[in-house]
Amino acid sequence: MNKTPLVTMERMDGIAHIRLNRPDKHNAINDDLLLQLEALFDPVDEGIRVVLLTGSGDNFCAGLDLAEHQAREPFDVVRHSRLWHRVFGKIHEAGVPVVAVLKGAVIGGGLELAACAHVRVAEMTTYFRLPEGRHGIFTGGGASVRVANVIGSGRMTEMMLTGRTLDATEGERLGLAHYLTGEGEGEAKARELAESIARNSPLSNWAMVTAVARIDSMSMDDGLFTESLVAGMTQTHPDVQTRIGQFLNRKKDS
Repeated sequence: MNKTPLVTMERMDGIAHIRLNRPDKHNAINDDLLLQLEALFDPVDEGIRVVLLTGSGDNFCAGLDLAEHQAREPFDVVRHSRLWHRVFGKIHEAGVPVVAVLKGAVIGGGLELAACAHVRVAEMTTYFRLPEGRHGIFTGGGASVRVANVIGSGRMTEMMLTGRTLDATEGERLGLAHYLTGEGEGEAKARELAESIARNSPLSNWAMVTAVARIDSMSMDDGLFTESLVAGMTQTHPDVQTRIGQFLNRKKDS
């Protein structure tokens, strides 16, 4: 008997719409969902220029499925955490922009997943929380790096200590979301953004989603040198001359 997929994908005009498909569990993450998600990013199919990442139902993702929590030895916990790091790393470093639509719960591992996206659109129903302290655990899916890079280590520590909930407006103010929309309007806005991003040069998109995060973790000298190398790759591509020529011709005609 075929099992219902926990992650689905539809393709249209170079945009892949990947949807978490556990609405009855608020799209909570278990190992099967992780591995199905990984399969879609390892690698991203040729011809896909942007990924749209959403959740089925009323929530983006409620984080780790605690119903499947297991008593593990310390090394087993390390290996399980590294599974999350591996999968989320493939999403963030897939070489194509990822646009996420956030709504309802974006909690714990769901926030770690959202932080992998390069552009985040939040509906006004969205709320953010890091409840690990209440469960006696620590983040294991990359929040101490990716979420802390967005909001700062101090704010992340405070969220974990207090278990506070941030609403969509507070999340947007701190950078957890880049755009706010009304309820039910997130996918339309995200698709509009995805279509615009898809019209960029693929090499330029690759450079932006691949290089910037790496440069951020380098020393200043190494980062500036790397920036020059990436600029050399992108600015000498034949596509650049065509695009700049079209831009200059439009200016002449105006």
